[in-house]
Amino acid sequence: MSLPPGFLDELHQRTSIVQVAGRKVTWDHRQSNPGKGDMWAPCPFHQEKTASFHVDDQKGLYYCFGCHAKGNTIEFLKQIENIGFMEAVEILAREAGMAMPARDPQAREKADRHRQLAGVMDQATRFFRRGLSGSRGAGARDYLEGRGLTGATCDRFEIGFAPDDHNALLRYMTEKGVSEKDLIETGLVIRPDNGGTVYDRFRGRIMFPIRDARSRCIAFGGRALSPEARARYLNSPKTELFDKGRSLYNFGPAREAVRKTGSLIVAEGYMDVIALAQAGFDHAVAPLGTAVTEDQLQLLWRVSDEPIMAFDGDRAGLRAAYRLIDLALPMLRPGRSLRFAILPQGQDPDNLIKISGSAAMQKLLDSARPMVKLLWQRETEGKTFDSPERRAGLDATLRMALRNIRDTGLRRHYGDAIQQLRQSLFRPSRAAPWQRFRHRTPTATHGSRASILAQAGDKGPERLREALILTAAIRCPAAALEMEDALERLPISSPDLAKILAALLASLNEDLSADATGEKFLALVTERLGTNPMEPLLALPRIRMHPMLRPGAPPERIGQTLREELVKHAAIKGAETELEEAARDLDDMADEGLTWRIQQAADARDKATRARIEAGADTENRENLSKGLQKLLDDQVWVKKKG
Repeated sequence: MSLPPGFLDELHQRTSIVQVAGRKVTWDHRQSNPGKGDMWAPCPFHQEKTASFHVDDQKGLYYCFGCHAKGNTIEFLKQIENIGFMEAVEILAREAGMAMPARDPQAREKADRHRQLAGVMDQATRFFRRGLSGSRGAGARDYLEGRGLTGATCDRFEIGFAPDDHNALLRYMTEKGVSEKDLIETGLVIRPDNGGTVYDRFRGRIMFPIRDARSRCIAFGGRALSPEARARYLNSPKTELFDKGRSLYNFGPAREAVRKTGSLIVAEGYMDVIALAQAGFDHAVAPLGTAVTEDQLQLLWRVSDEPIMAFDGDRAGLRAAYRLIDLALPMLRPGRSLRFAILPQGQDPDNLIKISGSAAMQKLLDSARPMVKLLWQRETEGKTFDSPERRAGLDATLRMALRNIRDTGLRRHYGDAIQQLRQSLFRPSRAAPWQRFRHRTPTATHGSRASILAQAGDKGPERLREALILTAAIRCPAAALEMEDALERLPISSPDLAKILAALLASLNEDLSADATGEKFLALVTERLGTNPMEPLLALPRIRMHPMLRPGAPPERIGQTLREELVKHAAIKGAETELEEAARDLDDMADEGLTWRIQQAADARDKATRARIEAGADTENRENLSKGLQKLLDDQVWVKKKG
């Protein structure tokens, strides 16, 4: 519908945004200046305690310095009430005493029809309410009392009862002048496909009215009392008023409560919401018999930046949480996510509160986990990763999931978080063998041991090898991705190079399929690191002059270099480890076990020596290691000498 020129200008002149917004916020009088129409309050659109929401009454505008929501009086009403433009205009015009221009006949007819059907639903609500208090509602009252619901709670949620009668509601409503057509269109009665007599949809059920954001009754949910019922819960069908995928139970009251609590709880069903509300958790909603939909997620995020999903502690509840992750990932954006409070095994909010009290529920909500941790749990729970193939499978699955995140910055942070979780699983915090003795000071006892350890302490060749590996990995991300597991286990002695490795591994979570030259990968590592990683790497002349790492080198040759250097580095570190441990144990061991360990170190030394190498410093390092090992073998220090 188009509005005549000047209508909106007059509407804005007649309405005060301070008055309209004042119904939804609490003004901070210390910062506000009512005389000038300059008002401040905590923002109603996101969770906060400080007054960052500013209203300028003279200009008729609002702006939040926290979430950056902004607009005029109409926009405020649209956002706060979750309504359309024309609906907001109608509300403001009515308050201002302005007559709305003639509307499109079809639009007016549709709005009038909705009001008429909503009136039918209100009449049905009153019928069901009387049914609960009547003689035929005794069983329903006993059930509700057994579930711990008080009379005040039943009144608050307008809980009713549909008698176990095929046409009790039909008779009542037709006597009130409601047409059979209206009853069918609201879903209250059913016409059989064979054209037979219509009958009540809800029979022998406890009834829960479902209201929209404007508190209009748009549908019902019914809980069967008979254990023989085909469906324990039954919802109204899709109608002109109701689409269950776009609605949430208790949405209106919960939205109001969120402004006080700062959080929103999403439970699985009506009874969970009602039990939570009775225990003081007024800020709870529930989907209507289905998994959470995209439209429902958008509704949730309009009320809270991080709704808490409080799902039942059974396999079905966990599966629902896992499915929700896939739906939510493409919809995430900075500052907008989900948290998960999975209840203990076999419990829902209702029985958790009954057994352990409200404090236990609050503790569970306070410890709700971020979505990235539940994603990690979904992909690792009950699985064993004892082979490179299984670890590679996990990496591929996680990468595919993270690619669904559209915001690049957020996807990067998810990658960093996954990388930390991966390291905690595959690289425990306990020191690796080569780290245990790295800072050990050689003693004067056993001169051979002291001299060998001193040689191993020279970090020049070691830093050169590490820098060479990192340079090759950055220049050829495809090879780095292929050898990610080996890079994860790579021991790094230099703190600055360790930071480069961490940024490199985290950046492998990005989509690098089209990055043949490594330029995109280098940019990602640089962004994570805050500085170009190639500067300290290329500061080493041997790296700068390496024939396989120069600009323009074929990717397959760079990848081959990376593989060779990783194998070489592992062999040398393995030999160093065995030598250090053997030397440390000389005082305690004098048997063939030590002989075998040193022989193993010698074998590792030989493999490292046979590896093709370009850098002379590495040759010198291995020669020193070889001499130390050979001396131990020749002296047979583990043999006890006579006399």
